[in-house]
Formats: sequence, C-alpha cells, structure tokens
Amino acid sequence: MPLTIIVTRDVEARYRGFLTSVMLEIAPGTYVSPDMSAGVRQRVWSVLQGWWQELGRGALVLVWRDKSAVGHLRIEALGEPPKKIVDADGILLVKRK
Repeated sequence: MPLTIIVTRDVEARYRGFLTSVMLEIAPGTYVSPDMSAGVRQRVWSVLQGWWQELGRGALVLVWRDKSAVGHLRIEALGEPPKKIVDADGILLVKRK
C-alpha cells in the first residue's frame, strides 16, 4: 500500500475534520497516510470532490505512489490548474495541463 499525501489550501473546516479522521496532519493543511489502500484513497477523494464541487472554494492536491506512472507518482488536483509529471530526458518536471 502506497504513501498518500493530500494538501489543502483555503478550504472550509469540514475538510480538516474529515481528513484528520483518516490521515495524519503533519503540517497545517498537509495530510499523510503511510499505507492507505487504493479503495480508501478513491473513497476519500470522492468525498473531497463532492464537497469541492458544492462549495467551490480553495484547492486540494492528492499525490500517491504509482509504479506504472512517470516518476512513480500520480497527482490529482481540485481548484488549481491540473498538473502532470513528465520525464524530460531523465529529469522529472511538473507540467500544467
């Protein structure tokens, strides 16, 4: 089970309450889980997506390890330009879509 990280910025307090029930808050707005399963990660993100669509404030970024992805990382984002990890001649870069 991979490490999962969620970073929140300028969101309502409900996000913090929910995320601290399933993850550790290691810094303000930064949550980690060392062994979150894919199913739990998908359910957590689904809740966050629903709230974000309803409230439309702030930004959230979800990052997790995925060995099939470039750089072995996947990124999902709400409220800011989507990002993609690209391999530029062996250097990993984050590109806005």
